Amino acid sequence: MTGAAGFIGHATAHRLLERGEQVIGLDVMNDYYDPALKEARLASFEGMAGFEFHRIDVADAAAVAALVRGRGVRRVVHLAAQAGVRYSIENPFAYQHSNLAGHLSVLEACRHAPGFEHLVYASSSSVYGDRPLAGAGFSEDDPAVAPVSLYAATKRSCELMSEAYASLYALPQTGLRFFTVYGPWGRPDMAYFGFTRKILAGEPIEVYGEGRMARDFTYIDDIVDGILGALDNDAAGHRVLNIGDSRPVGLMDMIEALETALGRKAEKVMRPMQPGDVTATFADVSKLHAICGYHPRVMLEEGLQRFADWYREFHAVEPAGTEAR
Repeated sequence: MTGAAGFIGHATAHRLLERGEQVIGLDVMNDYYDPALKEARLASFEGMAGFEFHRIDVADAAAVAALVRGRGVRRVVHLAAQAGVRYSIENPFAYQHSNLAGHLSVLEACRHAPGFEHLVYASSSSVYGDRPLAGAGFSEDDPAVAPVSLYAATKRSCELMSEAYASLYALPQTGLRFFTVYGPWGRPDMAYFGFTRKILAGEPIEVYGEGRMARDFTYIDDIVDGILGALDNDAAGHRVLNIGDSRPVGLMDMIEALETALGRKAEKVMRPMQPGDVTATFADVSKLHAICGYHPRVMLEEGLQRFADWYREFHAVEPAGTEAR
């Protein structure tokens, strides 16, 4: 598993270990966000049978290949990537390295691994570009030809690379287009995480798109259900699947639910849309449901409450001040 110390990788690895799998994790542990959080995720594996960890850059093709082939790996969950839409504007070459070179490194390692069975990798809902909400969710059959950020362009490029490798080498692969994943142990660069820190500190929050954006917020446990469902149902060739909640929520509604979970009202500063952001995301998950029965269970209010409880405990922060109404 690449990105094993990341948000989604950490949760997925725990679930695999709980069901008795052997997990070989790798992660470079970079400082895109506080490495202490990644170290804390990694520490949660201490004492768990079946887990080993290697500090490896996923773009180091030789190291990744040696690990995959040398250990007889037959299934790979590839979640390592440089995340973040806005960061891609400031540091574009980080995305070339981690996302493009990293994906190619994994593809090459898998295609040369004897008896290899299935590669499941992380794509993104950002590949759909900026489009309004409609009556139905974004479908995998919809065009994905107009990315509005370099991050989105690299994720779509990874899908095309995988399609080529499936055609050339009959490499079984599933690409999962993630829709706004949130929950305990999440990424500090995500809006809900940053809002929580500021609300509890009594600081104003900046609401981009003047609050008119909507996201298909998907709780981490539901995401892991979908990842394992895809992993356990081998692909014939290459397929791309949406994995989301399929219930888009307006940004202002999310903030209200977060205020309730934290017991604090937020001071809001409205800002215009940022370059690279999209107006809305909305997953049609019917294909993933048909494959494995995928059905998200955790509503946003419950998921944010679980996150708020984890945040207070992890950061030793107690709520105070004005109660949410």
